[in-house]
Amino acid sequence: MTSQNGPWRITFDTNPDACNLHCVMCEEHSEYCRKEKNDERPRLMDFDIIQSVIQEMSIRGLKEIIPSTMGEPLLYNRFLEIVELCKQYGLKLNLTTNGTWPCLGARKWAQVLCPIASDIKVSWNGATAHTQESIMRGSSWPKRIADLHEFISIRDAVASASGNRCRITLQCTFMEDNVEELPDLIRIAIGLGIDRVKGHHIWVHFPEMNQQDLRRSQDSRIRWNRVVEQCRNAAGKEIILENFVTLPVRSDANLPYDWVCPFLGKEAWVNHWGRFDPCCAPDEERALLGRFGYITGKDGMSAIWDGQDYAELVKDYKSHPVCQKCNMRRLTSLSGGSA
Repeated sequence: MTSQNGPWRITFDTNPDACNLHCVMCEEHSEYCRKEKNDERPRLMDFDIIQSVIQEMSIRGLKEIIPSTMGEPLLYNRFLEIVELCKQYGLKLNLTTNGTWPCLGARKWAQVLCPIASDIKVSWNGATAHTQESIMRGSSWPKRIADLHEFISIRDAVASASGNRCRITLQCTFMEDNVEELPDLIRIAIGLGIDRVKGHHIWVHFPEMNQQDLRRSQDSRIRWNRVVEQCRNAAGKEIILENFVTLPVRSDANLPYDWVCPFLGKEAWVNHWGRFDPCCAPDEERALLGRFGYITGKDGMSAIWDGQDYAELVKDYKSHPVCQKCNMRRLTSLSGGSA
């Protein structure tokens, strides 16, 4: 790779321990989570890690960063300094939030985020209060709807004033408990003025969630494929759909060989202690892909990105058992780095 060829986007796992909801499917904060921590230190990223990586990789094609996708990023104690780094280096901020807008509230966060954000993905998992609140435990449907209205109105005002029109996305996890509501969720999104609805199939972290996986059987795949068509009809040309793609109906779980990874060789992840990770797979799965080192080493992220171990994974991932069953692989036509 040339000296200018680096990741166009980097995700920083800033604060995986901090979240104010307990979504049932969450690897970290579900009521089903039984992880035992090895020490008492909270998993909180040193801000110096973010600064050093951005400084190093901004001259290698870095365009965008994502704060934590494992906790609620707006609870990170130095989040506003991340915003200032984006301004300093001319980067876009791509955010996934649970939509509770902690600390500042929807209006203030919209004023802070919309001038520099490329996309704000608000987690949303139902078309009814019952489904949304039963999946995203601790969330309030009426408050979330009101906050979205307010946030979008500020986004529109910022776009008119600054020219930066931040895209607003509803992001859902495809699962048994919400699959039949997805067409109505899309209709709600259209009514709110949302730009896109994006989703992905559930990562099953706990045995209690096994029956939520829509890929688990031929019957569940057939039902998913039926709902995909209903969702496309509901969307028409009024809203963008992402990852609403029919699945092979055959019984094995592997995806077609020509479905590709949208991340390897294009994006990078840095965990809370500074470890380089190749993708967004759950921690146990990522460990099976290899351990590539820490960006805090003397040669920083570049040494790992340009290294032989990472190059081999990029080249041979389709033969790796983890990648063969990965939720995130896509048809080639959908692999253009959308977030």
